[in-house]
Amino acid sequence: MSGEEELEYRLHGKTLQVYLHLIKSGVNESYGVREVQRALGFKSPSIASYHLEKLRELGLLARDENGDYRVAKEVGVGLLKLYIKIGELRLPRFLLYACFITSMVATYLLVYPQTLGPHNLFALLLSITTLIILWLETFLILRETRSRTIKK
Repeated sequence: MSGEEELEYRLHGKTLQVYLHLIKSGVNESYGVREVQRALGFKSPSIASYHLEKLRELGLLARDENGDYRVAKEVGVGLLKLYIKIGELRLPRFLLYACFITSMVATYLLVYPQTLGPHNLFALLLSITTLIILWLETFLILRETRSRTIKK
């Protein structure tokens, strides 16, 4: 099993939930065990500590002299594969595609006269179907990510 496959295998469930929360909250921030416990609604700090230590053993977190944890390495596993990072901003890949296609359809509607002929109707049907699919996928990814990181 390669390193990435092993990481994918070991990074699941609550451990992935903790990692997603830390990535989403800020890569350059430090987090204590109790902060993570409260943010994710774990019943005890030991649960948060276990998952933070598991992430540290995987090389994804580092522990400072105060006992706080910070993200040491970002990896694209699980839902993170569906995101693209632009600076400090993390956006779903489908959002970029949806915005691009939306601008193309808007340009088409503004530039070309709409005669409602078979060619125009087919182009509109195809583009609107594509838009619906892309925007739906974007919102589904956002909802899934939110439910996994804020689940209590």
